[in-house]
Amino acid sequence: MLRASILVLALILPGAVWAATVETRSGRVAITPVADGFAVPWALDFLPDGDILVTERGGTLWRVTPEGARQGIAGTPDVAQIGQGGLLDVMVPRDFATSREIFLTYARRTEQGAGTALAVGRLSSDGARLDDPRRLFQAVHVGQGGQHFGSRVIEAPDGRLFVTLGERGNREAAQDRGNHNGTIIRINRDGTVPADNPFVGQDGVRPEIWSYGHRNPQGAALDGAGQLWAVEHGARGGDEINRIEKGANYGWPVISYGRHYSGAKIGEGTAKAGMEQPAFYWDPSIAPSGMTIHSGRLWPDWKGQFLVGSLKFDMISRLGGNPLREVERIVSEHTIRVRDVAEAPDGAIWFLSEGRGTLYRMTRE
Repeated sequence: MLRASILVLALILPGAVWAATVETRSGRVAITPVADGFAVPWALDFLPDGDILVTERGGTLWRVTPEGARQGIAGTPDVAQIGQGGLLDVMVPRDFATSREIFLTYARRTEQGAGTALAVGRLSSDGARLDDPRRLFQAVHVGQGGQHFGSRVIEAPDGRLFVTLGERGNREAAQDRGNHNGTIIRINRDGTVPADNPFVGQDGVRPEIWSYGHRNPQGAALDGAGQLWAVEHGARGGDEINRIEKGANYGWPVISYGRHYSGAKIGEGTAKAGMEQPAFYWDPSIAPSGMTIHSGRLWPDWKGQFLVGSLKFDMISRLGGNPLREVERIVSEHTIRVRDVAEAPDGAIWFLSEGRGTLYRMTRE
């Protein structure tokens, strides 16, 4: 049975920030604020020295120490601050110690309005700026609005890059492979297209596309076997976790387990030949955001389980099992509009609360 975790203890910390102890099915966890004062924080990732990179949707990239001191990093791309668009994901590749590369996704102005882009730069030795910034990818998109940019960037086991892209509010475009709306793309580290992508050489199809028929995938992660998974927003219900397969069609807007915000039926129903079924879906919608799949380092019984942030219900959803199911909801006064969730090298779970403007660390009590 699904159970919401209970806040059992709160402690005042220096600087008038609160720590909390929360009861979960695996015992108590401590949720500790590390740094606050962020304006719409969007994503985080870890540097090898223990520092954390945090993006703000307005365009700032921060370097944060484990003690909470922070420094702005210059040299980030100009972003289009339009609706849900701005500076989005940040990814530190496995070879950072030698390459010093940092990857960023963001909304960039185009002739069609604004589309998701991917850029890379090298973090200077003093950590103060990104040198040699360059754009690796720009989505060819349909739509002038300010919604559904995605976007996560994931380094595959072979070093190639997956980027998740929303359909920009143009539903039908998610089934049109002549643009990048509602797709997950796969590119080489230098921005070129891998020769084994599923649609390479097909007329009228963008060769970067790995999968399509997505609505707005704002979370993605690899499992222990290197398999890519993504979580995406439905409309009114129908948020999905999907196992991402090469060349697969995930059905939006032809099939969905949700309904339009008006209450009207979406497409043709919940299933159709040639379209993938989700591994799990929420109804009603939780407005899912960032996601991580736990290694089991800190919580052995969480190995292989999904931790997904919720913007709507102010919690972290923990899912596991086969078939996948929601095990519990981790709730505290800190889990307000959880925007990103990530596992640190030591197994601790870090998350960003957009509602609190705060970076948190969750550990075993």
